[in-house]
Amino acid sequence: MPISLGELAERFGCELIGDPDVIIDHVGSLSNAGPGALSFLSSSKFKKQLSSTKAAAVILRAADAKDATTAVLIDDNPYACYARMAAIICPAPTMTPGVHPSAVVSATANVADTAHIAANAVVEDNATIGENSYIGPGAVVGPNCVIGNNCRLNANVTFVRDVTIGDRCIFHSGSVVGADGFGNAMTEEGWVKVPQLGGVRVGDDVEIGSNTTIDCGAIDDTVIENGVRLDNLIQIGHNVHVGEHTAMATACAIAGSARIGKRCMFAGMVGMAGHIEVCDDVVVNGKGMISKSITEPGAYASNFPIEPVRDWNRRVAQFRRLDKLMDRVSALENKAK
Repeated sequence: MPISLGELAERFGCELIGDPDVIIDHVGSLSNAGPGALSFLSSSKFKKQLSSTKAAAVILRAADAKDATTAVLIDDNPYACYARMAAIICPAPTMTPGVHPSAVVSATANVADTAHIAANAVVEDNATIGENSYIGPGAVVGPNCVIGNNCRLNANVTFVRDVTIGDRCIFHSGSVVGADGFGNAMTEEGWVKVPQLGGVRVGDDVEIGSNTTIDCGAIDDTVIENGVRLDNLIQIGHNVHVGEHTAMATACAIAGSARIGKRCMFAGMVGMAGHIEVCDDVVVNGKGMISKSITEPGAYASNFPIEPVRDWNRRVAQFRRLDKLMDRVSALENKAK
């Protein structure tokens, strides 16, 4: 949607340096933006592109404004400011309320008149679909699921059963919510499946990535609080509790009954053992393995950075000799006594 720089500055409380009548009609990166585009600078490593960008305007911090050759919008958090402005300039496609002829909707389901049920979607018994919510092609909303208002389930999302989500949630294609958790009891005859009888409760303003899975609870519910962001290909085990505004990057795996606090950030491929807790405001670097509870806020890491194979092989060989080295040290300590 075309909008003037002056209107953007006024609407979002930014200081504008430049012509307020310049019209913005799309967004672009600093390196590829052209006339009419809005861009942003949030990281110093891209600062060298500021002098050559062809963008009509750039959102940046006050300290960077002197290096700009275009109009600028000054904000303390350029990336967040860009996100809000981009949503205005490039609004999501509008949907037409109604149920596609190929969709299957149970007679006991409650679907708001303003909702959209797309082709081949299925809405099962006693499910509820809220106002202005979108159920994409091939999506399944299972029995007793409750979808809040202004939610979006993209193509082939599956809510198995007893899933309740709040308002303004987004579930990307292929995500599965409410499938059975990994509950099995060993006997002399082999494994016995433990019934997974809980549901899943998701708060408001949550976004779940493609092919991410959130298992139902074994007895009590699995809980995802308000504002959580889960990337693609994440596994959330049964009875996990994720605190509000926590974010996880791709390929994290959280074992059953783990509890994660508020505002935590897990980088890619973080693993967490079951039945332990992480407190609020914890950052875990990529491939970190959380094997015991974390009780103090801060940044944690446990992975080895990549290095040349020759160096790595030498370190592994040294590691394998540690037992012998410890025995020698112990022998010397005993001899010195």
